[in-house]
Amino acid sequence: MPEQANPPSGTERPVDPGVRVGHVHLKVADLDRALGFYCGVLGFELTQRYGQGAAFIAAGGYHHHIGLNTWESLGGSPPPPGTTGLYHHAIVYPTRATLADALCRVMRAGIPLDGASDHGVSEALYLRDPDQNGVELYWDRPPETWPRTSGGELAMFTRRLDLDDLLKEAGESPRPEFQEPGEVHDP
Repeated sequence: MPEQANPPSGTERPVDPGVRVGHVHLKVADLDRALGFYCGVLGFELTQRYGQGAAFIAAGGYHHHIGLNTWESLGGSPPPPGTTGLYHHAIVYPTRATLADALCRVMRAGIPLDGASDHGVSEALYLRDPDQNGVELYWDRPPETWPRTSGGELAMFTRRLDLDDLLKEAGESPRPEFQEPGEVHDP
């Protein structure tokens, strides 16, 4: 078994602030079903498809934000609880109104939420894709409004997100059959 690297001691130079996560690539059991969720429900655009085994999707003309493939997972099942792997991948929306639109899309598709949280720095919706991968949909508040300690450090928290208030951003109210999520998730 390879030896683990030591945790940073605080003396290492931080990574360049321009570094970012470019995309996530998910193993799925059924490519068309996954495209139905990510493109049909969430509204991503298909940028390229590789036969029946893989597809790339994006927003805003980017080459790909999400890769989907069945190369090792065609017809497979999600990993059982208690195993390592992806907890969730997060999709950031540019405004609270666009997050509200995402909530409306999820509600219209009848997809239940696992949770909905206000983290002080962001507001987030948690759900599962058809392959049971965790998906977080969120928007970041402006950094100058983030909660901080008296020493200036971030003071994130986790509280229940008011979905009725979020839906007002989209000019909608919850449908009676839409169930409030039972959990509040940490970021």
